[in-house]
Amino acid sequence: MSNSGARKTGIALTDKQRIAWLRLIRTEKVGPATFRDLINHCGSAELALEMLPDLSRRGGAARPMRIATVDEAERELAVARKFGAAFVGIGEPDYPPALRQIDGAPPLLAVKGDLSTAVLPAVGIVGSRNASISGAKFAAMIARDTGRAGYAVISGLARGIDTAAHRASLETGTIAAMAGGLDQPYPPENIGLLQEICDGRGLAISEMPFGWEPRARDFPRRNRLIAGVALGVVVVEAASRSGSLITARLAGEFGRLVFAVPGSPLDPRCHGTNGLLKDGAIVTTEAADVLNALSPISQIDLFSDPSVREPPYESERPMLLPPGEEERDRIIDALGPTPVEIDDIIRHTQIQPATVYLVLLELDLAGRLHRHAGGLVSLAMPD
Repeated sequence: MSNSGARKTGIALTDKQRIAWLRLIRTEKVGPATFRDLINHCGSAELALEMLPDLSRRGGAARPMRIATVDEAERELAVARKFGAAFVGIGEPDYPPALRQIDGAPPLLAVKGDLSTAVLPAVGIVGSRNASISGAKFAAMIARDTGRAGYAVISGLARGIDTAAHRASLETGTIAAMAGGLDQPYPPENIGLLQEICDGRGLAISEMPFGWEPRARDFPRRNRLIAGVALGVVVVEAASRSGSLITARLAGEFGRLVFAVPGSPLDPRCHGTNGLLKDGAIVTTEAADVLNALSPISQIDLFSDPSVREPPYESERPMLLPPGEEERDRIIDALGPTPVEIDDIIRHTQIQPATVYLVLLELDLAGRLHRHAGGLVSLAMPD
């Protein structure tokens, strides 16, 4: 296949911008969606950092927010360099193109290894940690054949299916998405495999800080990376309650293709994959099933435009004036504990969209707003 999707696009951050981006994403109450809104409103991370105290105060924050310092950002960058890693921004050429377009894409990714792998069209291969011999062999076959066809293989570095997929694609390009910091691999028995990935034609990626030990709630974030980087996700074996099914669900939400390998109804490891097939996943019994389905979308440069871009110069955009108390009260009154679409808030209040977004940003920074999947928002209720 022709890897037109491997064309690099984007603008490199300056060293000053990279420090500001790292400070902003490491700041209290600033997640990926809030980061994007701050850049859109302020024009740059540096200006956003200056405005944070005022924005959170206007949103009704109970106390001043803690903002990551320049020294802290510089120390993390130094740790990354010592580890042989780097931070890639969402608008830069080496950021995985498909990942740019998902809801809540990480503004910065910690990366280590061969960056050319990041921009290849990718296939996710996931499945049971307690894999069967035949399941591991099938995952390896899919990984080898899709790798030879020009795809990178992305998985989660777990035991079983993940390990088989990574090992089979070491020579063609494999990406390990990690739940903790790049220096905190899990499980420990795959430390050697991770080293092979980073030393060869592979890449390790994480949105978590260095030193961050993965916890149970961090693994769904890793699953988001797999589903976001890939054009399609192949589930080889998965029980009814499985992290692999989370990856498949996220892939569907992101508009990716979901493939499932049928298995014996008597094997609990296949209950989840058989369920996916009932829900419309693509039946997969050979690599051609994956390659034929992905071929049309892998030929098109679908993901070239970054969703967050900061110009390499100081922004001169006019700053939106703070909303009046009456407008702010109307927007807050329109919110409640039930998630709603922002467009519905705009229609209900008849207030300019820019003003609505600004008030929601203020509430978010003050810890008074909950963000939900699909861009929905709700008011955080007091304890």
